[in-house]
Amino acid sequence: MCPPVAHASHESVNMPFSISVILSTYNSPEWLEKVLWGYQEQNYKNFQIVIADDGSSYETRNVIDGFRKSSGLNIEHVWQEDQGSQTSMILNKATVDAGGDYLIFSDGDCVPRNDFVHVHQQQAMAGYFLAGGHSKLPPCCSENVVKDAILSGDAFDIFWLTQNGYPDVAKKLRLTAKGNWAKLLNLMMPARNDWNAHNSSGWKNDLMIVNGFDERMHFGGEDREMGDRLKHSGIKVKGVRYTAVCIHLAVGPESDTVESRSMNKSVQDATTRDQSRYTRYGIIKS
Repeated sequence: MCPPVAHASHESVNMPFSISVILSTYNSPEWLEKVLWGYQEQNYKNFQIVIADDGSSYETRNVIDGFRKSSGLNIEHVWQEDQGSQTSMILNKATVDAGGDYLIFSDGDCVPRNDFVHVHQQQAMAGYFLAGGHSKLPPCCSENVVKDAILSGDAFDIFWLTQNGYPDVAKKLRLTAKGNWAKLLNLMMPARNDWNAHNSSGWKNDLMIVNGFDERMHFGGEDREMGDRLKHSGIKVKGVRYTAVCIHLAVGPESDTVESRSMNKSVQDATTRDQSRYTRYGIIKS
């Protein structure tokens, strides 16, 4: 059963709220293990993790079960049978199952800095969603991001990363900006301020109002399209690109097809043209 739908509030948050972190994954247990080490080290501890698993094999389940036993993390594993790329579908299932009032979305290949959850928690406001970003690592650097580097914080230090294969030409400001300078950059350099599957957050009730992710979209763009519906509904965007920091481990070839790209573009174009606030192909089917 889906949670009840109510109108979004646009007032400041003055009362405690619960948090769930939703991580999408598919057959990347080595990378997911690194990500969970990052969440184990968070300086804000009061959150649930929901793994949105689009049909991974038993290796992923073994990693999750191991962390449940050894780390004390509160982890919910939401799995569906592998039917090709069905990211929107599993994200909708995870959204419904999540126990938090406030949902942080990221990927099973994005390792969070130890203040990641706390930044989202501190910046959460009624009537807003938060749009973050990531620093993408090449394969050689990703392999060097081992457990000790994550637990010590070295994996987020630009000098350590550069010594371990992070290219000199890469954008580095997100990893070097600190304190008030990072906050100022959020205001000065808002970029596109779209919902970003690697690093965004919002109120569960707001996501339910727009009916979650459009399940016609398989790979690519489903995050931005839902974010556009949120904005059309009056939800504003607040940038946290320089304060909510995560590193994006190298991924394999993208699994999109000509057909899926065409469908995704068609849905996105229609949402933009019609200023859509709701999809009939989301959490509730109509």
